Amino acid sequence: MNLSILLGFLGGMGAPEIILLLVVVLLFFGGKRIPELAKGLGKGIREFKDASKGTGDADKKIEDK
Repeated sequence: MNLSILLGFLGGMGAPEIILLLVVVLLFFGGKRIPELAKGLGKGIREFKDASKGTGDADKKIEDK
């Protein structure tokens, strides 16, 4: 299956669609849980970037042993 066909709806996203998406996420997860999810997402992205660069805590732990 062609990926552009599968994700073709993302090309036409404007402000109303983004607002609707944010409202659905807010209703689905609740206001108290969203900052926790954002923090986890940021941490995951940071760890991925560190791993792709070859720097990070994992390398330091290996060198310490």
